[in-house]
Amino acid sequence: MKKPFARYLAESERTYNYRIKVVGDVPAGFFKELKAKCNQFDIVKMSNAKTAPVRRAVPDFPAFPNQPMSLVDVEFRYPAIEPQIKQLAQLLGLDPNKIVMMTTPYEQSMDEETAKIDSQNKDLLDDPTYPADDAQQRALKKDYGADPYDHVVLKNAYRSNFTVAGGKTPAAKTTNELPMGNKSPMTTIKRQPMPATGAIPRG
Repeated sequence: MKKPFARYLAESERTYNYRIKVVGDVPAGFFKELKAKCNQFDIVKMSNAKTAPVRRAVPDFPAFPNQPMSLVDVEFRYPAIEPQIKQLAQLLGLDPNKIVMMTTPYEQSMDEETAKIDSQNKDLLDDPTYPADDAQQRALKKDYGADPYDHVVLKNAYRSNFTVAGGKTPAAKTTNELPMGNKSPMTTIKRQPMPATGAIPRG
């Protein structure tokens, strides 16, 4: 069965969207040269580079703290993989460890997740409706701030004599508490008669 022309057209118009990130200072003209190198994937469009401020820890680049980060969004007609982009960046003189590429849908989902977490945790500790510490929490806080040698656990203050359902389990008896006999087990053994010999005819 032949495919309708509209389906052929839809398949031919499929594109692939990625986000390319570079950490650190980007050489002048780098993204323009990278765009020329990426023409092999038939570029539909590439956004202008955006630069994020310096951060103490850059999530995608843990080995490069306190660095700015630049990113561009690209759309290809042919799929690409990150090692290919790293290789192209290396040909342009960039350390391949300083560049990553991920699909745009994945990046957007991570951005939404981060925003959601930030909104949930915002001012949580300063919330006046947040319940105050109870007696056990205050005791634990006091113990945590004490001298290491004064911690409760080091003073053996914790006990394990808990009562479980069904009552307490009776203490096990040691061998010293078991009744001791005064008869040797050898006295109860019945020996077989000895075989008859010339010296002992009756055995």
